Amino acid sequence: MKDLLFLIHRIPYPPNKGDKIRSYNMLKYLVLHFKVHLGTFVDDENDWQYTSVVDQMCAETFYQGLQPLQAKIKSAQGLLTGEPLTIPYYKNQAMQAWVDKTIETKQIKKVLIFSSAMAQFIQEKHHVDMIVDFVDVDSDKWRQYAEKKSGVMGWVYRREAKYLLGYEKKIAAQATLSCFVSEQEATLFKTLAPESQAKITHVNNGVDTDMFSPEQAFDSPFAVDETALVFTGAMDYWANVDAVKWFAEAVLPIVNQTHPEAKFYIVGSKPTKEVEALAENKNIIVTGAVKDVRPFVAHAKLAVAPLRIARGIQNKVLEAMALGKHIVATPAAMEGIPYTDSLGVSVADDPVVVADQVNRLLSTTGSLDNLQNRQFVQNHFGWQQSLAHLVDLLQ
Repeated sequence: MKDLLFLIHRIPYPPNKGDKIRSYNMLKYLVLHFKVHLGTFVDDENDWQYTSVVDQMCAETFYQGLQPLQAKIKSAQGLLTGEPLTIPYYKNQAMQAWVDKTIETKQIKKVLIFSSAMAQFIQEKHHVDMIVDFVDVDSDKWRQYAEKKSGVMGWVYRREAKYLLGYEKKIAAQATLSCFVSEQEATLFKTLAPESQAKITHVNNGVDTDMFSPEQAFDSPFAVDETALVFTGAMDYWANVDAVKWFAEAVLPIVNQTHPEAKFYIVGSKPTKEVEALAENKNIIVTGAVKDVRPFVAHAKLAVAPLRIARGIQNKVLEAMALGKHIVATPAAMEGIPYTDSLGVSVADDPVVVADQVNRLLSTTGSLDNLQNRQFVQNHFGWQQSLAHLVDLLQ
């Protein structure tokens, strides 16, 4: 098998959040076709225990610890150097030295980059084919953040959107190929970087439909008399924080006027103080990290995805659909997922309309589960077809 250098900004295990689900499934498939030399950062002390799992999958691994607070301080260097703040956040001499040595000693010809910030470790002197999985158009995500902020933070986010887009365009010009998480995301970047559009494509996200299956037996985490509306996601991620606050403050009170028994479960690790404060409402439960999110989704009345800031494809939506759940979501959460009216999906971004959708569904007798949702995911978002396409791109 050929050697492949794979650089990822965060250790791809455990697959418990959006980017790690994608990078882990990529790695699991790539090791069947390449000898993978993996370089990655570990930004959560709890994740060091999983290095042995990743070691068993790869021909070679290199892990570099990253302290988020120190990295944020270091990222401020970008204000002086004219770089996007994302780049000095990940700048690291040890990682650079390992990359240089690995390319030389293993005679690496192909490099796969996961997240554009990792492209800084590849230079022209390396003489390699570089395929970059940008995943999302991150610069546009910062643009969306800036629209929600004013003052100094609004300026910082606008600056990051501008400077990161410049960096993304530069990397796309250098890359042999640039990939995104969906056709819509790739199309957006083609409009932003038209000079590289011939080298821009997409590799869809996927779902392990055996793992996320309604045929799996899960004990219910809810009380018998509870009607649960469930949101899942890492709760230190600002887009998720914004989503649950909006739903809790603008939508749930309207729902509870008609359905006082409805409870909003926020299921995910590292909830911020803002999120924890939502639990002062007796109809809101903030679980923190759970061993398995599937029982919460499987036994929920509805899965909700009220994201107002989003890019790419939302794993939380695909996973809930794979479990056959009806989804109430915003248009941003459904971007990149070509749903139709025949599916169990309700989409709106006005809080009154969203609340009306929830109320109407909760008033329906019987189960709201929709196996057409599962069939849709199996047909369009299986990892097998997506990752077979990735391997073809790397040949």
